[in-house]
Amino acid sequence: MIGPVRDRATPTPTAHDRKGSRVMALDPQLLEILACPDTHHAPLDHDPVAQTLTCTECRRVFEVRDDIPVLLLDEARGGNEQVEAH
Repeated sequence: MIGPVRDRATPTPTAHDRKGSRVMALDPQLLEILACPDTHHAPLDHDPVAQTLTCTECRRVFEVRDDIPVLLLDEARGGNEQVEAH
């Protein structure tokens, strides 16, 4: 038997920041299992207003586009390597 299925007709709740821009709403259960795609697989900190996920270890910043986390190392910003280079 398959577990409970979320009604696809019910949209994921969203909020708006002070400027009225849409703020994404990632499922809390998804946030619990997401990890940095680098070899350390550290947890990610979620910033719903900036629409980003930041690695707690390497400090890379991953964008969230259209409520989908883009966990590609090539597209991440920042990180310890860039900080050490300056």
